[in-house]
Amino acid sequence: MIEIRKAEDRGHFDFGWLNTYHTFSFGDYYDPSHMAFRSLRVINEDVVAPGRGFPTHGHRDMEIVTYIIAGALEHRDSMGSGSIIRRGDAQRMSAGTGVRHSESNPLKDEPVHLLQIWILPEREGQPPEYEEKKFADEEKRNRLRLIVSPEGDDGAVRIHQDAKIYASVLDAGRSVNHQLTTGRHAWLQVAAGAVELNGTELKHGDGAAISQEDQLSIVAGQPSEVLLFDLA
Repeated sequence: MIEIRKAEDRGHFDFGWLNTYHTFSFGDYYDPSHMAFRSLRVINEDVVAPGRGFPTHGHRDMEIVTYIIAGALEHRDSMGSGSIIRRGDAQRMSAGTGVRHSESNPLKDEPVHLLQIWILPEREGQPPEYEEKKFADEEKRNRLRLIVSPEGDDGAVRIHQDAKIYASVLDAGRSVNHQLTTGRHAWLQVAAGAVELNGTELKHGDGAAISQEDQLSIVAGQPSEVLLFDLA
């Protein structure tokens, strides 16, 4: 079973400095029929204007993954972490018992385009953690590259939940396949381009909730980028 979450049906706010789309309920956007999917709680597609950003704010008991599509994002937090992440970087912050951080676009002439992802942790009250790793486009070219996992295997960043995230950069006409084990679910998010998922057409911004499907086939109709979540 595949249920499509169309890009144009997402929550949308344009604050001038921030143009944001919410796949699930978040902040001032509330839709009781789109609260989460399994442990996947948030997918926000954000475009932040040059020199602007989110002031210092707090989180707790959430696995927060940031995936940069284009541009750069500067991160600072109360754990003492501070860095600038760029395209292809995956950043993981386990908020745990509590952390405060800020995020801003350090560039003066280019917006930053990113996906902010929240995954519910397997248990609350863990110590906060920070991690980031780079996954070059060639590592993701026409294959599903594991970038997030509970074990941190294959060089992935580690989260405290039974969930994996794969990224793929697909050339037009190319495809990737993924097998779901019994009882597993998946979410596909199209970050760029357009693909077919088991014959169902999806475009940039679309998402798909996947249950009771064993084999997933993702075919790019044009140059595309996708994230695939494998969820308990």
